[in-house]
Amino acid sequence: MTVVGAFGLSVRDQALEADVRAGLAAVEEGLLAATKSTVPFITEAAQHLVLAGGKRFRPLLVTLAAQFGDPHGPGVVPSAVVVELTHLATLYHDDVMDEAQVRRGVDSANVHWGNSVAVLTGDFLFARASHILADLGPEAVRVQAEAFERLVTGQILETAGPRDGQDPVQHYLDVIAGKTGSLVAVSGRFGAMMSGADDDVVDILTQYGERLGTAFQLADDVLDVASDSHESGKTPGTDLREGVPTLPVLHLRARVAQGGSAADRELAELLDGDLTDDARHAEALAGLRAHPALDDARRDTIRYAQEARSVLGSLRDCPAKQALEGLCDAVVHRAG
Repeated sequence: MTVVGAFGLSVRDQALEADVRAGLAAVEEGLLAATKSTVPFITEAAQHLVLAGGKRFRPLLVTLAAQFGDPHGPGVVPSAVVVELTHLATLYHDDVMDEAQVRRGVDSANVHWGNSVAVLTGDFLFARASHILADLGPEAVRVQAEAFERLVTGQILETAGPRDGQDPVQHYLDVIAGKTGSLVAVSGRFGAMMSGADDDVVDILTQYGERLGTAFQLADDVLDVASDSHESGKTPGTDLREGVPTLPVLHLRARVAQGGSAADRELAELLDGDLTDDARHAEALAGLRAHPALDDARRDTIRYAQEARSVLGSLRDCPAKQALEGLCDAVVHRAG
């Protein structure tokens, strides 16, 4: 059993391991080529997060999904570069919106160069992704466009908040399906599609990616509360400080809405207050770490990961299927 990639996937088959490693190495080369500009400053800004590393979760899924057809199909690696460039571009924009200070263990681009450069660098990455995508055919362009629309819609819905009478937890899960699930679903779809896999396999891996992507983001929500910066690559409690309600907070508020205890209400009031003060932020983070709402969020994460695993049931048994099941286990482990 060998661990492949920064995500920590365990691969038991040597041939699959070799394919995955080669695919991810080719994606790294593609990312560096796609982020290189004739203007040195743009290259520096565009490669800032590429060189910082990352789990390469989406390219990994593209590579694994391609195992159900021809894993060396000419569109496999370029499509993996497209989804990772798109993901990276959203990180530049997200950090501006969230006023984040750290990303992947380094200063965020907005801290390093300011908001304008960070936003424009994200736009540059979108442009480069589109350039590569154009060579993959009109169907690939359509798939990516639909996913990007869902991604942006999810971001807008998050900003707007739930409608009157709408369950805030369900609203949030819908937001995550758009913001994160959509692009991870495209990763599974592109890998299968570019490898020439059968249509039913493409559909299965798309559904799998949607559910796994949601579980992946929910695990990040748990990590934002439960981990230190070494584990998560960003400052713990960033979302709390910025007033962004993630799943543990929403579960706490749901408990308060249903009656709750005095301790529940006290913690909710603290979380709803000004957490820019370091002492109040530390108190809120400690309180949420010890609260059952964090376990509620973990259970939701596990549920989506289990749904992703169940979708794979009709796929033929092979090392790639076992690896995809292993991704479900890895997501659950992150939330543990």
